[in-house]
Amino acid sequence: MKALRFDRFGSLDALQVAEVPPPRPRESEVLVRIRAAGVNPSDVKNVLGRFSDTTLPRTPGRDFAGVVASGPEEWIGREVWGTGAELGFTHEGTHAEYIALPMGGLSLKPTSLSFPLAASCGVPYTTAWNALRRGGLVVPDRKLVVVGVGAVGSAAMALARVLGTTRIVAAVRETDVTESLRASGVPIILLTDAKAFAGDVKTHFEGGADLIFDTTGYWVDAAVGAIAEFGRIATIAAPKDGHVNLPLLDLYRAGGVLVGVNSLLYDVEACAEMLQPIMEAFDSGRIPPPRAVREVSLDDGPAVYREIEAGSPEKFVFVIP
Repeated sequence: MKALRFDRFGSLDALQVAEVPPPRPRESEVLVRIRAAGVNPSDVKNVLGRFSDTTLPRTPGRDFAGVVASGPEEWIGREVWGTGAELGFTHEGTHAEYIALPMGGLSLKPTSLSFPLAASCGVPYTTAWNALRRGGLVVPDRKLVVVGVGAVGSAAMALARVLGTTRIVAAVRETDVTESLRASGVPIILLTDAKAFAGDVKTHFEGGADLIFDTTGYWVDAAVGAIAEFGRIATIAAPKDGHVNLPLLDLYRAGGVLVGVNSLLYDVEACAEMLQPIMEAFDSGRIPPPRAVREVSLDDGPAVYREIEAGSPEKFVFVIP
């Protein structure tokens, strides 16, 4: 089968398109024919050696949508999607024509989404779902601020409504304000001055937000003054040096909680459990389809990885005929 492969870290020159034997599922596994596989920034960082647990040689890739090719009879031919921490790191990844998965890692793909759109959802939507739930949105009608409207931030704004929250504000840079964001009806805070952030939030939510989800990692310290009593701040990223100047006195006086959200703590089985309600939300129309993706072939894999490393904002998905 065709797959992307790398056998060393540190340079994207290590990533090559190769012909390798298809995986042989063990007794507890199924074989999935991959129809589409999303590309995430973490896939690029993996090849560059940013994750210490990755074993070599390896096929990268975490997100996929496909069809069960072999396994229990009731699953053969079913359309599935998924993601997981081990994929592309300690287990062969999804940037290939086939993948072997444990039975518990199977989750039915939304029928309302094409294979490419479904394959774009894994990491962004499970990350957003995890952040919202651990951030306290298990209680309806919470006040939410989402900092950053990339793939994860956009997913969070959609999924918040599934969890019963309609009071949502997007905090973005002026360059991130799109026509679709304005048309969504979500109020917008322009990120300009960290000292003004708390006041800007409180113009929308008297007393502060119940959850501020910072998808950038650069607004955690400013968010402390913007949360309500017993409010929470969730983040999935950090500044380049890994540090922020946190006003700890203000955080504990507010009874605040800082929540770190790391998608690499959840294997394919844990992610399959998260994807079930997300699938239902797509198919019931409670959330809109994800943003359009750029469909590419596996042969373009090395070039795609380089575009992402260079800062491309596009969402790439490998489509496998």
